[in-house]
Amino acid sequence: MLKTTFRSAVILAFVALLCTALSIGVFLLTRDRIQNAALNQQRQLLNQVIPADYFDNALIDACVVPDQKRYPFLKAIYIARKQDEISAYAIKASTNQGYSGRIDILLGIRPDGTVLGVRVLNHKETPGLGDKIEAEKSDWIYSFDQQLFSLENQQQWAVKKDGGKFDQFAGATITPRAVVNAVKQAALTVITDFKRSSLTQFPACD
Repeated sequence: MLKTTFRSAVILAFVALLCTALSIGVFLLTRDRIQNAALNQQRQLLNQVIPADYFDNALIDACVVPDQKRYPFLKAIYIARKQDEISAYAIKASTNQGYSGRIDILLGIRPDGTVLGVRVLNHKETPGLGDKIEAEKSDWIYSFDQQLFSLENQQQWAVKKDGGKFDQFAGATITPRAVVNAVKQAALTVITDFKRSSLTQFPACD
Protein backbone atom coordinates (compact mmCIF):
# COMPACT_ATOMS: atom_id res chain seq x y z
CA MET A 1 0.00 0.00 0.00
CA LEU A 2 2.80 2.42 0.92
CA LYS A 3 4.68 1.58 -2.28
CA THR A 4 1.58 2.29 -4.36
CA THR A 5 0.98 5.60 -2.59
CA PHE A 6 4.61 6.62 -3.00
CA ARG A 7 4.58 5.68 -6.68
CA SER A 8 1.40 7.72 -7.24
CA ALA A 9 2.93 10.71 -5.46
CA VAL A 10 6.08 10.48 -7.59
CA ILE A 11 4.02 10.29 -10.78
CA LEU A 12 1.91 13.30 -9.77
CA ALA A 13 5.00 15.28 -8.86
CA PHE A 14 6.60 14.40 -12.20
CA VAL A 15 3.47 15.45 -14.11
CA ALA A 16 3.30 18.72 -12.17
CA LEU A 17 6.97 19.39 -12.83
CA LEU A 18 6.53 18.60 -16.53
CA CYS A 19 3.53 20.93 -16.81
CA THR A 20 5.44 23.69 -15.05
CA ALA A 21 8.40 23.23 -17.35
CA LEU A 22 6.15 23.33 -20.41
CA SER A 23 4.41 26.50 -19.16
CA ILE A 24 7.73 28.21 -18.57
CA GLY A 25 8.96 27.11 -21.98
CA VAL A 26 5.86 28.46 -23.74
CA PHE A 27 6.15 31.74 -21.82
CA LEU A 28 9.80 32.20 -22.76
CA LEU A 29 9.12 31.36 -26.39
CA THR A 30 6.18 33.76 -26.72
CA ARG A 31 7.26 36.57 -24.37
CA ASP A 32 9.21 38.56 -26.95
CA ARG A 33 6.52 38.09 -29.57
CA ILE A 34 3.82 39.33 -27.20
CA GLN A 35 5.92 42.31 -26.11
CA ASN A 36 6.69 43.24 -29.72
CA ALA A 37 3.01 43.00 -30.64
CA ALA A 38 2.08 45.27 -27.72
CA LEU A 39 4.75 47.80 -28.70
CA ASN A 40 3.60 47.82 -32.32
CA GLN A 41 0.01 48.39 -31.22
CA GLN A 42 1.14 51.25 -29.00
CA ARG A 43 3.13 52.82 -31.85
CA GLN A 44 0.09 52.61 -34.13
CA LEU A 45 -2.07 54.36 -31.55
CA LEU A 46 0.50 57.11 -31.05
CA ASN A 47 0.73 57.63 -34.81
CA GLN A 48 -3.05 58.02 -34.93
CA VAL A 49 -2.95 61.04 -32.62
CA ILE A 50 0.42 62.50 -33.65
CA PRO A 51 1.32 62.30 -37.37
CA ALA A 52 4.75 60.83 -38.08
CA ASP A 53 6.02 64.07 -39.65
CA TYR A 54 5.67 65.81 -36.28
CA PHE A 55 8.60 64.02 -34.66
CA ASP A 56 12.03 62.58 -35.37
CA ASN A 57 12.65 61.08 -31.93
CA ALA A 58 11.67 57.63 -30.64
CA LEU A 59 8.25 58.71 -29.39
CA ILE A 60 7.43 55.47 -27.63
CA ASP A 61 10.57 55.84 -25.51
CA ALA A 62 9.98 59.52 -24.71
CA CYS A 63 7.39 58.81 -22.03
CA VAL A 64 7.10 60.34 -18.56
CA VAL A 65 4.65 59.82 -15.71
CA PRO A 66 3.28 63.08 -14.30
CA ASP A 67 2.88 63.70 -10.58
CA GLN A 68 -0.32 61.80 -9.74
CA LYS A 69 -1.08 64.03 -6.76
CA ARG A 70 -1.03 67.12 -8.93
CA TYR A 71 -2.38 65.55 -12.13
CA PRO A 72 -4.46 62.49 -11.09
CA PHE A 73 -6.26 62.48 -14.46
CA LEU A 74 -3.04 62.27 -16.51
CA LYS A 75 -1.49 58.80 -16.68
CA ALA A 76 1.39 59.22 -19.13
CA ILE A 77 2.86 61.84 -21.45
CA TYR A 78 4.79 61.06 -24.63
CA ILE A 79 6.92 64.01 -25.75
CA ALA A 80 7.28 64.42 -29.52
CA ARG A 81 10.32 66.35 -30.71
CA LYS A 82 11.33 67.67 -34.11
CA GLN A 83 14.94 68.87 -34.39
CA ASP A 84 15.18 68.84 -30.58
CA GLU A 85 12.16 71.13 -30.19
CA ILE A 86 8.94 69.90 -28.56
CA SER A 87 6.37 69.68 -31.34
CA ALA A 88 3.51 67.83 -29.63
CA TYR A 89 2.42 65.68 -26.71
CA ALA A 90 0.55 62.39 -26.69
CA ILE A 91 -1.28 62.22 -23.38
CA LYS A 92 -2.98 59.25 -21.77
CA ALA A 93 -5.78 60.66 -19.64
CA SER A 94 -8.79 59.27 -17.82
CA THR A 95 -12.14 60.39 -16.50
CA ASN A 96 -14.64 58.74 -14.18
CA GLN A 97 -17.53 60.78 -15.58
CA GLY A 98 -18.64 58.13 -18.07
CA TYR A 99 -22.12 56.64 -17.83
CA SER A 100 -20.56 53.32 -16.83
CA GLY A 101 -17.51 54.71 -15.07
CA ARG A 102 -13.96 55.19 -16.22
CA ILE A 103 -13.01 56.17 -19.78
CA ASP A 104 -9.36 56.23 -20.88
CA ILE A 105 -8.30 58.38 -23.82
CA LEU A 106 -5.16 59.15 -25.80
CA LEU A 107 -4.84 62.77 -26.88
CA GLY A 108 -2.40 64.28 -29.37
CA ILE A 109 -1.91 68.01 -28.88
CA ARG A 110 0.53 70.73 -29.90
CA PRO A 111 2.01 73.09 -27.29
CA ASP A 112 -0.22 75.90 -28.60
CA GLY A 113 -3.36 73.91 -27.77
CA THR A 114 -4.18 72.54 -31.21
CA VAL A 115 -5.61 69.04 -30.84
CA LEU A 116 -4.17 66.67 -33.44
CA GLY A 117 -6.29 63.65 -32.63
CA VAL A 118 -8.10 61.74 -29.89
CA ARG A 119 -8.71 58.01 -29.44
CA VAL A 120 -10.59 56.14 -26.74
CA LEU A 121 -8.42 53.41 -25.23
CA ASN A 122 -10.83 51.81 -22.80
CA HIS A 123 -14.44 52.19 -21.68
CA LYS A 124 -17.51 50.27 -20.52
CA GLU A 125 -20.17 52.45 -22.10
CA THR A 126 -23.46 51.09 -23.43
CA PRO A 127 -23.12 49.21 -26.75
CA GLY A 128 -25.03 50.94 -29.52
CA LEU A 129 -25.16 54.23 -27.62
CA GLY A 130 -22.12 55.30 -25.65
CA ASP A 131 -19.69 53.17 -27.64
CA LYS A 132 -19.96 55.66 -30.51
CA ILE A 133 -16.94 57.34 -28.94
CA GLU A 134 -14.90 54.57 -30.59
CA ALA A 135 -13.38 55.42 -33.98
CA GLU A 136 -14.55 52.03 -35.25
CA LYS A 137 -18.19 52.80 -34.38
CA SER A 138 -18.61 56.39 -35.60
CA ASP A 139 -16.76 59.47 -36.86
CA TRP A 140 -17.59 61.48 -33.73
CA ILE A 141 -14.09 61.22 -32.22
CA TYR A 142 -12.63 62.88 -35.33
CA SER A 143 -14.50 66.10 -34.48
CA PHE A 144 -11.56 67.00 -32.21
CA ASP A 145 -9.02 66.97 -35.05
CA GLN A 146 -7.27 70.31 -35.61
CA GLN A 147 -9.45 72.07 -33.04
CA LEU A 148 -7.62 74.85 -31.19
CA PHE A 149 -8.18 75.03 -27.45
CA SER A 150 -7.49 78.34 -25.71
CA LEU A 151 -8.43 80.17 -22.54
CA GLU A 152 -10.64 82.42 -24.66
CA ASN A 153 -12.68 79.64 -26.28
CA GLN A 154 -12.77 77.05 -23.49
CA GLN A 155 -16.52 77.54 -22.98
CA GLN A 156 -17.04 76.10 -26.47
CA TRP A 157 -15.40 72.86 -25.34
CA ALA A 158 -18.61 71.19 -24.28
CA VAL A 159 -21.42 69.25 -25.92
CA LYS A 160 -24.08 71.32 -27.67
CA LYS A 161 -26.60 70.52 -24.94
CA ASP A 162 -24.30 72.38 -22.54
CA GLY A 163 -23.76 75.31 -24.91
CA GLY A 164 -20.63 73.93 -26.59
CA LYS A 165 -19.75 72.98 -30.16
CA PHE A 166 -19.49 69.19 -29.93
CA ASP A 167 -22.37 66.88 -30.83
CA GLN A 168 -23.88 64.54 -28.30
CA PHE A 169 -25.46 61.20 -29.13
CA ALA A 170 -29.19 60.66 -29.28
CA GLY A 171 -30.13 59.10 -25.96
CA ALA A 172 -26.57 59.31 -24.63
CA THR A 173 -25.24 62.69 -23.57
CA ILE A 174 -23.22 61.63 -20.55
CA THR A 175 -20.61 59.67 -22.51
CA PRO A 176 -19.60 62.33 -25.07
CA ARG A 177 -19.73 64.95 -22.32
CA ALA A 178 -17.21 62.92 -20.32
CA VAL A 179 -14.83 62.61 -23.28
CA VAL A 180 -15.08 66.32 -24.16
CA ASN A 181 -14.39 67.26 -20.54
CA ALA A 182 -11.39 64.91 -20.41
CA VAL A 183 -9.92 66.42 -23.57
CA LYS A 184 -10.63 69.93 -22.29
CA GLN A 185 -8.96 69.26 -18.94
CA ALA A 186 -5.86 67.79 -20.58
CA ALA A 187 -5.65 70.64 -23.10
CA LEU A 188 -6.00 73.24 -20.34
CA THR A 189 -3.13 71.60 -18.46
CA VAL A 190 -0.94 71.69 -21.57
CA ILE A 191 -1.35 75.40 -22.29
CA THR A 192 -1.19 76.54 -18.67
CA ASP A 193 1.20 74.19 -16.85
CA PHE A 194 3.49 72.67 -19.44
CA LYS A 195 4.81 76.06 -20.47
CA ARG A 196 5.86 76.85 -16.90
CA SER A 197 7.12 73.48 -15.73
CA SER A 198 9.74 71.17 -17.14
CA LEU A 199 8.51 67.69 -17.94
CA THR A 200 12.00 66.36 -17.30
CA GLN A 201 11.20 66.46 -13.58
CA PHE A 202 8.79 63.58 -14.05
CA PRO A 203 10.07 59.97 -13.95
CA ALA A 204 10.25 57.91 -17.13
CA CYS A 205 7.53 55.36 -17.83
CA ASP A 206 8.30 51.76 -16.92
